[in-house]
Amino acid sequence: MSDVRPEPLEDDVPIEGTQVRYAGAAKVRVDEDSEYVTSDENLLEWVDPRDSTKILERTVRDSWRVLRIQSEFVAGFDALENVSEAVTVFGSARSVPGSAEYEMGVEVGRRLVEAGYAVITGGGPGAMEATNKGAFLAGGESIGLNIELPFEQHLNPYLTLGMHFRYFFVRKTMFVKYAQAFVCLPGGVGTLDELFEALTLVQTGKVKRFPIVLVGRAFWGPLLDWMRQVLLADAKISPQDLDLITVVDTPEEAVDVVIASGVR
Repeated sequence: MSDVRPEPLEDDVPIEGTQVRYAGAAKVRVDEDSEYVTSDENLLEWVDPRDSTKILERTVRDSWRVLRIQSEFVAGFDALENVSEAVTVFGSARSVPGSAEYEMGVEVGRRLVEAGYAVITGGGPGAMEATNKGAFLAGGESIGLNIELPFEQHLNPYLTLGMHFRYFFVRKTMFVKYAQAFVCLPGGVGTLDELFEALTLVQTGKVKRFPIVLVGRAFWGPLLDWMRQVLLADAKISPQDLDLITVVDTPEEAVDVVIASGVR
């Protein structure tokens, strides 16, 4: 028997030509050049209905996949069942540590904890890490809900609870189910997706009305202007829809909005 042991699955122990990825909760090592297909991509892949062989195979695979989805919901519900009062914070994974944007996230996390809230983020780098850092250093609950991506997104080190999800829709359910408010820091496509999903759920009454706070008028102002000048002007939304969003400039103002709403 060989005495040579395999390298551990740690990101700081590289093996040339490989990288470490997450497949749900599992950590695996794969070839650097291999094509990486996420669980969401597999689930949403189109299969030609005229190809009877593939349709049968897909039907069987999807039937089993339902059990995996169910187990992911159960794991999330079990892990978060004791979260009583929390605020979900969205923001860019590309915010650079030390930047004004990053420090804004740290301050949001700290102030939310001091106000008695747990903090939930996507668990990755950038604004997510910043917010978790502020919450963690303030001694509060700092929760990160990560997602399987083609490009690896690791859990940041400032978490009291971290989870990996295969499916975006399961993860998004956890963001909403356990939050009393949403705070959005400057971000990109993912942040916009999460913002408008939250806005749609509140607008359609799928969840109770609760605060949706955007931090940074210079960043978010043009978006709100477009919504007024295009969507509202063309009667695509109602005037009260815009009242569902509050735009502020500072972390202090953002947390004051959450507190003033009385959501607990």
